[in-house]
Amino acid sequence: MSSTPKQFSYGGQAVIEGVMMRGAHKFAVAVRNPKGEIVIHEQPINATVYRGWIARTPFVRGIVGLWDALGLGTRALMWSADVALGEEENVSFNGPLGYGTLAVSLLLSVGLFFIIPTAAASGLESLFGLEHTSFLVNLLEGVVRLLIVVGYIWLIGRMADVKRLFGYHGAEHKTINAYEAGAELTPEVVQRYPIEHPRCGTAFLLTVVFVSVLVFSVFGRPEFIWLVISRILLVPVIAGIAYEFIRFTARHMDSPIIRAIIIPNLALQHLTTRQPDLTMIEVAIAAFKRVLVSEQIIAEEATLAPEAAAVQPAAAD
Repeated sequence: MSSTPKQFSYGGQAVIEGVMMRGAHKFAVAVRNPKGEIVIHEQPINATVYRGWIARTPFVRGIVGLWDALGLGTRALMWSADVALGEEENVSFNGPLGYGTLAVSLLLSVGLFFIIPTAAASGLESLFGLEHTSFLVNLLEGVVRLLIVVGYIWLIGRMADVKRLFGYHGAEHKTINAYEAGAELTPEVVQRYPIEHPRCGTAFLLTVVFVSVLVFSVFGRPEFIWLVISRILLVPVIAGIAYEFIRFTARHMDSPIIRAIIIPNLALQHLTTRQPDLTMIEVAIAAFKRVLVSEQIIAEEATLAPEAAAVQPAAAD
């Protein structure tokens, strides 16, 4: 690399047979198609969200940034599935299908991870007569939520296709870890770096569970209908707090106390990552180098492997 790594919180996501990487100016998705070629899509990202006042405003940046990242990640997954099937010539990165899929995914997520645990905790509250111990009931609700999160990840992780997806997730982590350590971005070098990363989305999920117990305890246990409404309305608040906590811990990894606090977050990542092979890491590096070009950190000619085929950048959303 041509310069010292910049202090920006680079992030990414595993997609079907590939990796999406996001920087301050662009995101890039690299996917290996059936011919074995690395196909790349890159596109500018929202400047206000990632470089403007939103990016500098605590809590707001978490809520808005996560919403944008969810939409981006959903469309990246859809695009990667088309490329992996050899249909990249006819795919669109934007459109109502992507937004519709995002809306349905959010509704299912809120139902599975917030409403069902709330209903289960309310049932336990009535069954064991815990009406006057709201913190304990909220704690039970958090335990149910955690069990659902872990159980869901463990269950889907047994599928062969998801195991490959988790391998690309590991490749994404290793690539960013190597870059942040100032290492050379080659598959053999990147392979030596850890599979965990403190800013991982899996760590965020676990943080959401713990933050939700504290936030929900402030409001006690109102009537069930208001309980459900409060859970839904407080999702952005919890997400914003969890996002700031993840940022804080990532910036203070030199502290022994912080390293001890995030042990559960790093441990949980072993459910959503697998050790990648060198071909997976090659794809992750290809995506990340395109991001580094947009940051003017490396030169254009240093980006792609000889066999890589780049898709022309699309217009911004």
